[in-house]
Amino acid sequence: MIPVALGQMRRRPAAFAGLACALFLAIATVTLFGSLFAADVTAPASARRAATGPGVAVIAGAFGEIAVLVAFFVVVNAAGFALRRQHRELALLRTIAATPRQARRLVRGQVVATALSVALPGWVVGWAAARRFLAELRRLGLAAPGVRVPGSPVPLLVALVALAATLAVGLAASAVAARRISRIAPAAALTASSTEHGRTGVPRLLAGVGALAGGGLLLRLAATRPAEEMDKAGQAALLAAVVLLVTVAFLGPFAVRVLVAVLGVPVRALAPGSGWLAHANLRGYARRLSSAVVPVALLVGLSGTMLIMTDTAGHAARATATGVTSATDVWLRQAEVALLTCFAAVTTVNTLVAVTAERRREFALLRLVGAHRWQLTRMLAVEAALTAAVGVLLGAAVAGAASAAFSTASTGSPAPSVPVAASWYIVAGAAALTVLTVLATGLLAVRGPAAELVGGDRD
Repeated sequence: MIPVALGQMRRRPAAFAGLACALFLAIATVTLFGSLFAADVTAPASARRAATGPGVAVIAGAFGEIAVLVAFFVVVNAAGFALRRQHRELALLRTIAATPRQARRLVRGQVVATALSVALPGWVVGWAAARRFLAELRRLGLAAPGVRVPGSPVPLLVALVALAATLAVGLAASAVAARRISRIAPAAALTASSTEHGRTGVPRLLAGVGALAGGGLLLRLAATRPAEEMDKAGQAALLAAVVLLVTVAFLGPFAVRVLVAVLGVPVRALAPGSGWLAHANLRGYARRLSSAVVPVALLVGLSGTMLIMTDTAGHAARATATGVTSATDVWLRQAEVALLTCFAAVTTVNTLVAVTAERRREFALLRLVGAHRWQLTRMLAVEAALTAAVGVLLGAAVAGAASAAFSTASTGSPAPSVPVAASWYIVAGAAALTVLTVLATGLLAVRGPAAELVGGDRD
């Protein structure tokens, strides 16, 4: 099945672009923080004692745990959608006697080949970022001049660990995603490639409730930290935000049905034609909408949480004059905002492109019954606006809860310091990214003869 896997990748490179980008980011991220750990471990003891603050390893651990977790989340999301975009091809392979094991082997081969193709640039970027990050720590006095990114053979070992960890996550995600197509009958697999299940399974519901409970416990843990443990409160609050966003991923279909029903009322009034069709599409495909909403919520929730926590920590540091450590915390959080926003933006684009591109047949059917391209564009614009609105609301709710917990620990008040202008930039950026990505992909999806698109699946 390896030649088949490579053939599909050569024939449809766009279907694997998102996965390649996610794997590249994951390898670069693990290489970055692995190199920082290696720099601390290999540094002379005198150099480590000369540094002010907790040390490079502690900073890399606090900074990297969330970054690596989010990077792997991006990989899981991208792997699922890479498989989803070739669902029909896998279903056709099943109808011509391909076994479930062969289908899973094909998917594994694609993940491995994609990871190997981006491994070298990922290592180079991660290694360069580690050197730049360490130089900044030395400038702030948090790393002694003698702490350096080590030379050979340590970088090779770090690179192999980064590749192995990323491959493990990617293969696990692809195995879960391929399980459904490989377990059902071939004819049912072909039918399932164009349909959506109406019910959310009990395991997913239980997982969502468990994640919600875990997020609540982490919020309580963050809120009850003393003011002198601001770092721990920040890490607990940020981890709570990630867990709550996982809750959104599990329970998304329930939440989006409610929000779309509420937001759909003014939309139908303002745009009776395209608004009604867009609202009907979103309500009828709640799981598809949930898949599109989650990355938008991730983008707003993570960047909003980090932005508000950074501003709140800055106010607390100025009010209590806690010194270098607090100022450094602000810088570290600003760097983490940039990194997490990058990850969230990548998964947003990957998901929206995949969700919109797989609707080619639906758009072609609408064109065959008389819809014009401009009508489909208006419908997509309304859908994109609703998707952005739902994602922003869910992400803002997560950011608000996490920031309130952090503010309670750092200032004693649940009302955090909110940088209004910067927060609006996040909302506007998320909305613009959503609308532009959906419209650009949609315009490409409606190209070509409608009759041919109904019968096939082209990139």
